Amino acid sequence: MQIEAADSQGGPSVEVGEYAAILRSQLQAMTTAFYPPTAHKSLRKFTSGEAAKILGLSDSRLRQLSIEGNGPQPEITPTGRRFYTLSDLHALREYLDQTTKAGRTYSPRRRPGEDLQVISVVNFKGGSGKTTTSAHLAQYLVLKGYRVLAIDLDPQASLSALLGIQPELEVGPGETLYGAIRYDDEQRPLRDVIRPTYFTGLDLIAGNLELMEFEHETPKALVDRAQRDAMFFTRVAQALETVADDYDVVIIDCPPQLGFLTLSALCAATSLLITVHPQMLDVASMSQFLTMMEELLDVVREAGGAVTFDNLRFLVTRYEPQDGPQTRITAMLRNLFGEAVLTSAMVKSSAVSDAGLTKQTLYEVGRESMNRQTYDRAIDSLDAVNGEIEAMIRKSWGRKP
Repeated sequence: MQIEAADSQGGPSVEVGEYAAILRSQLQAMTTAFYPPTAHKSLRKFTSGEAAKILGLSDSRLRQLSIEGNGPQPEITPTGRRFYTLSDLHALREYLDQTTKAGRTYSPRRRPGEDLQVISVVNFKGGSGKTTTSAHLAQYLVLKGYRVLAIDLDPQASLSALLGIQPELEVGPGETLYGAIRYDDEQRPLRDVIRPTYFTGLDLIAGNLELMEFEHETPKALVDRAQRDAMFFTRVAQALETVADDYDVVIIDCPPQLGFLTLSALCAATSLLITVHPQMLDVASMSQFLTMMEELLDVVREAGGAVTFDNLRFLVTRYEPQDGPQTRITAMLRNLFGEAVLTSAMVKSSAVSDAGLTKQTLYEVGRESMNRQTYDRAIDSLDAVNGEIEAMIRKSWGRKP
């Protein structure tokens, strides 16, 4: 089907596809300039000060370990500066757990009897910060020592791009979550579609337009009696069960719609994180989203689905503290929802935008690469938000914050 539009001078009509091709070409050129197709992302090394903070050690203690030759050794520059890879940090945690007296542990990994935590990041409206939140949360948890699986459930695949995968080039047929939850004989084990990332300890199930096939195939499956024993809302949860022992936390970046993909992610989740931009139109949209979500979940429950959440939290995103209307709307949300609204907000920052130009997160770029005050404000905001979510996870396991 061709969609055409007449120009403002009454001239020949222009196909929408032409605009798409022009824009696609320009975006490809911009992407190539910053991130060539043959490039592969790598993570920078961390200074001894950064490493000590991540591990919860004093800088002097970490330096002493290096001097004594204990544990994995850092790279030491000619000027004496020490740098650690993320793999070094994971190995240091293991070393410290083996050599530190009982009662003090450095690895937060889940223990026997503690369930896999699945956090679905959702909102009905695009631009609410779901992908930015998902990526930074996943990387924060890995830096803290958790084993994390990120799932890009959005056909636009922004999370995949941010984590170093080019969906249009590197994700083939059957290599998205759809490959593991489809209804036909081509279904694959979930483990086959998981890929490691450059961020050691963070694995990814990439997304692309193939995910839309689940939206198209599910209505057919619902009327097919032979497939009713594998209802759509159980498929993501069942797939995750096959790899549950490999991870502590799963982060699902959901599409901005309440389709079968999102409902499946909701039914697999132990916790929901609803992002909201504190503008009146966004809040009104969220109200509709919550109403529709509850109605659809009621239908799932009537069909036999067990939908329960350990936690449901609202996260204020792209927050500008100096903006009076935003401050009032945020106060209204806190008054209405109480502790369900995270105390910390994701502050809008040019630092996050600047890092995104090169498909990086703030946890990847170095402090020296931008204005340090801007960087510090942004990283403090991210750490505060993600720290609250980490405390929520630990509470679900019955641990102290």
